[in-house]
Amino acid sequence: MYYLILGFFTGLSLILAIGAQNIFVIEQGLKRQYVFLVCLICSISDLILIFLGIFLFEYFKIYFTKNVELFFNILLFIFLIYFIYTKVRSLYKKSEINFENNNLSLKNIIIKTLGFTYLNPHVYSDTVFFLGNFSKNFLISHKYFFGIGASIASFLFFFLLGYLAKFFSSYLLTSKVWQVINFFIIIFMTVLSSYVFLDIIDIV
Repeated sequence: MYYLILGFFTGLSLILAIGAQNIFVIEQGLKRQYVFLVCLICSISDLILIFLGIFLFEYFKIYFTKNVELFFNILLFIFLIYFIYTKVRSLYKKSEINFENNNLSLKNIIIKTLGFTYLNPHVYSDTVFFLGNFSKNFLISHKYFFGIGASIASFLFFFLLGYLAKFFSSYLLTSKVWQVINFFIIIFMTVLSSYVFLDIIDIV
């Protein structure tokens, strides 16, 4: 249960940001166009990428010498510091949403959703690398729970974002609310970075 909850909050803290993909989901929710399909594609894609990262690191774990593990932990620590830095910078940043009701065909919606998902470099650094690297030393059963927790966070987030788009657009685009959200994300990621830093110290 601990790893399920850890995966849920770790996945949520990574996905809970107004980026290009999330703005697209909000726009489709406001326009009431293929909301279920867009949310489903984003959620299933996240599930695939989460477990891809987890099991890639599980497979390559046999090649992890002490130096290789130290290298990956340092990379992970740098990533976390950079992630926290970007969150601090975005505390007062407000993103714009396109409210125009542009009708897109089913084919274009699918292509656009896949593009926002798989052509976004952050999805590979945040989802595949971070979650895979962070869970590399977990037991295989713990990896499953961690991945399931992170996947549940994605499904809940995308479907809530899509179907409650009007509610979210009214409140979550308010800079004050995003400051509070980002503040808690920064705290959570700082705790995780401390855990990784201690792991580096142990290896050294």
